[in-house]
Amino acid sequence: MKLLEQRIIKDGKVLSNQVLKVDSFLNHQVDPQLMMEIGKEFSKRFADEGITKIVTIESSGIAPAVMTGLYMNVPVVFARKRKSLTLSEGLLTASVHSFTKNVTNEISISQNYLNKEDKVLIIDDFLANGQAALGLIQIVQQSGAQVAGIGIVIEKSFQDGAEMLKKLGYRVESLARISSLENGKVTFKGQKAEELVS
Repeated sequence: MKLLEQRIIKDGKVLSNQVLKVDSFLNHQVDPQLMMEIGKEFSKRFADEGITKIVTIESSGIAPAVMTGLYMNVPVVFARKRKSLTLSEGLLTASVHSFTKNVTNEISISQNYLNKEDKVLIIDDFLANGQAALGLIQIVQQSGAQVAGIGIVIEKSFQDGAEMLKKLGYRVESLARISSLENGKVTFKGQKAEELVS
């Protein structure tokens, strides 16, 4: 998705060979116009999958997931990372390790919002090692629902998450695929050498 790639180049900050900071438009401050375009793109890519629910994880996945839900006209359910006094019974849970933050969270969704009739689209902001996606897949499977696909805003293709999910048989659609963050520069997968110069 060209618009997203341009925004990553303009406003993204490469912090290391592994870490890209996009908090000015995606996961701290949110650009609603860009999120609308992202939602529209995901809804186009998964239009024929019969999606009935969108599932994401708090908090960075919520904005792109809500916009996708708006275009697909389906509810969005987000997995919580923190315990809630009002959400204590009938929980579907999974453990998710974040390599960026070096923490493991138990994520949970109420079983009231997913059932075996649902066809679920998982949406998340980043895909690196695939741990968040695997946690969400586990929760969807516990509910008896079916994972119809996984939509990722930014994929770090130099890490093994996308490959692993595809080998498990899941359809993964990533809007921006980064092949390298070497030398403080963002390189997109399939980018030609002459594009790197300009």
